[in-house]
Amino acid sequence: MSDLIKCYWSKNGVITHYAFHEKSNDSVSFAKKVDKRYAIQLLENPNNSAFTWILNYNLCGWKIGEEVKVVNGDSGKYLRSNPDKTETNNLEHLIDYDWLRYL
Repeated sequence: MSDLIKCYWSKNGVITHYAFHEKSNDSVSFAKKVDKRYAIQLLENPNNSAFTWILNYNLCGWKIGEEVKVVNGDSGKYLRSNPDKTETNNLEHLIDYDWLRYL
């Protein structure tokens, strides 16, 4: 299964959830909010993969960015896109939905 990650939610600067869109050959699902632990579990399965989904302002649409992998850091496992110093394809460049509040 291939997923696209379009945004995240954070608390105090730490990502807590992601918006995953399941991608098939001819369509993309609505976003599913998943917590960080589940996202890691999902991507540790070798049958699954995920990529950033980046807004292309020039084309007024979305494009597939970098592959997202699980890495093991000093504070535990987390998701990481290609650490190539290209800011626009990193997870932190995606939309942070933490500022959204329900009315």
